[in-house]
Amino acid sequence: MVITDNALIVLDGATAHDPAMPSAGEYVDCLASELARSIGDASPLAEILKRSISRTTESLGIVPGLAPSSTVALVRVESDTVDALILGDTSVIVGQRGGDIATYTDDRLSQLDLPEADLYRRFLALGWGYTGRHGKILEELQVAERARRNRPRGYWIAEADPSAAEHAVHVQFARDELSWIVVATDGAFDLMPALGLGWHEVARMSTPQLGELLDRIHTWEAEIDPEGKALPRAKRHDDKTIAIVRFR
Repeated sequence: MVITDNALIVLDGATAHDPAMPSAGEYVDCLASELARSIGDASPLAEILKRSISRTTESLGIVPGLAPSSTVALVRVESDTVDALILGDTSVIVGQRGGDIATYTDDRLSQLDLPEADLYRRFLALGWGYTGRHGKILEELQVAERARRNRPRGYWIAEADPSAAEHAVHVQFARDELSWIVVATDGAFDLMPALGLGWHEVARMSTPQLGELLDRIHTWEAEIDPEGKALPRAKRHDDKTIAIVRFR
């Protein structure tokens, strides 16, 4: 997560279940730096993301199809408007001054209905846990996903193809209509129903309270559902980020 004078940048690098894929850590750090350097420009967010992916690709010497990847969520606050861009399954939850709440995410990957994704969830729901067989299914799933990455009728993600930015989800709001925005990676977003919390409650939390919330999520994963039976998920513990923008 990166915070600038008028913007919020949240990235969530993909775990490399396939041993042929490199770790996303260096990619995320480089892309975050490029975005932070450019997000204050007057350019549309999609153009800023496109340039940032291009510079990251050049800097790291990576090529499409064999590169690490990351979700992207950008929120930029201007004097009269607020823009949000989403690429991948990080969610942007928007609270209006009138009390309405809307959630925006990019669910194209989950809409592919890949058989490997159904298989690993059924494997966990049956109580078989995070075994070597589970890891092998995830490896096969990642190979199948990579074949559909950044192409029509597939899904789009920040990787080594700058044109993916052109397919990002973009929403814009009048600033005076907003009360708050929460940005949450899937590791936090997916667990919120299990904790019985609403986003209006999360939006009022202080920084220490958010830290406690992330600890609660981690504890739920470790103690209540350590084998992923109640909530089948790729990993027992996923990275978790929650960030809040409040408007006066």
